[in-house]
Amino acid sequence: MKEFICDKSPRISKNKIKLEKKLDIKIKNQGKEIEIQGKPEDEYTAEKVIEALEFGFPFSVALSIKEQDYEFEFLNIKDYTKRKDLKIIRARIIGKNGRTLKTLGTLTRCFFELKGNKVGIIGDSEQISNAREAIISLIRGSKQANVYGYLEKHQTKPIYDFGLKE
Repeated sequence: MKEFICDKSPRISKNKIKLEKKLDIKIKNQGKEIEIQGKPEDEYTAEKVIEALEFGFPFSVALSIKEQDYEFEFLNIKDYTKRKDLKIIRARIIGKNGRTLKTLGTLTRCFFELKGNKVGIIGDSEQISNAREAIISLIRGSKQANVYGYLEKHQTKPIYDFGLKE
């Protein structure tokens, strides 16, 4: 049984039945306090899904943590820069009309969300490391084109098994 405090508890209580069914857990909530009961591995994934929902990810993307074995990770912008004007750094990450985030999402096959001074990433464990490096490079001042080039070079190629080896 895990207990934690969630700021967006109405969003979770509204989708409580779907969450319980998809994650194989029981959810009890009283105000901002949420209690999860279930198997330990189900509790862990449910905690990650609820953290992603609280961070601001859409419901379907947050559930992909359970369904597609994705991971959820977030980076604090302040950990990677000494600059005081974090508004400019957030603008670099978002890009003009959100174009940089869309391109990063396409190249890494990850989902991104900004909340305050934190960047949330949901994706495959191999892709998340590339996405993390790309975001850190943008925070430290690299040009977007250089970051895109890095991501194109370091794309993981899928392994196809044609059944030729025994």
